[in-house]
Amino acid sequence: MKRKSNYSVINNVEIGEGTVIHDQVNLFKCEIGRNCKIDAYVYIEEDVAVGDNCKIRPFVFIPTGVTIAENVYIGPHVTFTNDKYPKVQGEWKLLSTLVKRGASIGANSVILPGVIIGEDALVGAGSVVTKDVPNRAVVAGNPASILRYRDKNEGY
Repeated sequence: MKRKSNYSVINNVEIGEGTVIHDQVNLFKCEIGRNCKIDAYVYIEEDVAVGDNCKIRPFVFIPTGVTIAENVYIGPHVTFTNDKYPKVQGEWKLLSTLVKRGASIGANSVILPGVIIGEDALVGAGSVVTKDVPNRAVVAGNPASILRYRDKNEGY
């Protein structure tokens, strides 16, 4: 369901059927899949792809270079980055980040650039992800480290 908003900026965005986008968002040249929920105060930059059935909670920042597969949950205040050494002027290097199917990222986590978060992985709230997270791993901390692996029967 697309809604006209007086307080959002939505430019050149492909939005899948059944997706709900709340007010106060900024979406630029990105793709949002079907049956997603994009909450208020979410900022998504160009060339980002979000798969079907994703839920992105308030105050999330997703810059260019991030790909999010289907059935992913991103908690409030999660920040993705796309350059390890940001600066005001000069050259910078875009590093891609991939969040695979079924992953969940807890509130206030920071995802550094160039990592892969595996299928059905769980990132605990407040974590700083500095390296790849294996499939089904549960990680937490700063830097995030593996606590255990999710059981195959464990729910989402």
